[in-house]
Amino acid sequence: MSNSPITSPLSESDKAAVGTVLQATLVDLVDLSLVAKQAHWNVVGKNFRSVHLQLDELVTTARTYTDEVAERAAALGISPNGKARTVAEGSGVPEFPDGWLKEADVVSAVVTALAKLVERLRARIDETDKSDLVTQDLLIEITKNLEQAHWMWQAQQA
Repeated sequence: MSNSPITSPLSESDKAAVGTVLQATLVDLVDLSLVAKQAHWNVVGKNFRSVHLQLDELVTTARTYTDEVAERAAALGISPNGKARTVAEGSGVPEFPDGWLKEADVVSAVVTALAKLVERLRARIDETDKSDLVTQDLLIEITKNLEQAHWMWQAQQA
């Protein structure tokens, strides 16, 4: 369906710009949830349990915001795409190692992933400054929570 059955309060140019931002954010968050679950299944070491549980918290955060981003897009008449191929081709989440990983390696990989996502989200906050302040507000909320998670993961490296 090329025309949206959902009307948008945005101009066509703003809708296109915001759609690009929301789609990129959706893809990143889907991948973050998958990477965190992969790490959750493969973490080993003396601090296994705490890292294992913290990874589930990150999965929950990513999945919650995935849904909010997709529903924001839909509310604007933008069809969200979270299919596996789309995520694999468009994610900005760094590649996560395969196999069993010591908790320190998992923590390091999560810190790197969160730093990259925060960087990408902050750029998107700027991109939505003129086109849609409601979407910008959602991006600010997501960034705030991922920055908090980033801090908590970094604290484990101290």
